[in-house]
Amino acid sequence: MNSNVSHALDELNARYHALGKSARVGLLALGIVLMAAVCAVALRPAAIADLAEGNHARKANLFSLWDRGDLVVLMRHAERCDHSSNPCLDEADGITVKGRQMAQQVGMAFKNLGLSQVDVYNSPLRRTEQTSAYAFNRTSTGEDWLINCRKTMLEDVLKHKLDHRNMVLVTHSECVAALEQSLNTPAPSSIGYGSSLIVSIDPDTHAARVLGFIDAQDWGKVLAKRP
Repeated sequence: MNSNVSHALDELNARYHALGKSARVGLLALGIVLMAAVCAVALRPAAIADLAEGNHARKANLFSLWDRGDLVVLMRHAERCDHSSNPCLDEADGITVKGRQMAQQVGMAFKNLGLSQVDVYNSPLRRTEQTSAYAFNRTSTGEDWLINCRKTMLEDVLKHKLDHRNMVLVTHSECVAALEQSLNTPAPSSIGYGSSLIVSIDPDTHAARVLGFIDAQDWGKVLAKRP
């Protein structure tokens, strides 16, 4: 068998050297490209988990972390009026009637999780203020860092997060993307209205880690898995 393998290798080597110089260079370049592609796939960060699917929520310790007050939830505002043909709730820069219903449904999910140790902040824009009002029956004065967020989102999250208190940020898709980028986390294909990115904050090291995302309509599936 060893002689057969040796013969095959000699045959390949002879064929390689029989090729013209340009052909050999082309094969070498192709090999480098293929190796680079394999390495890129291997080193690519894992996709963000959909916590409504399978056992992702339990594996991420979602419920115990919430009970300990170690989570930050970045919730995108509900459906905005000026980007929809659905009836507006009132002003054009606010949310739609459908968006209000979505906010209320997501708010009920958070009530089932428990809101006794939760701080809620919203950006200054009307659509986040209305979303917060209908989801949590409360609004903040309007946090500028939740709209001007592209450079310091992670820093601001850590600055406002209190130990052993969860924090819900009613914000915008670009702010969610900014945090994901800061944590070198690939974004989901899109984050829909009312969807939430769930991030854990270690109370000792203050290290942030993305656990996954939950779409607005999937909170019922997540809560059904609570122990």
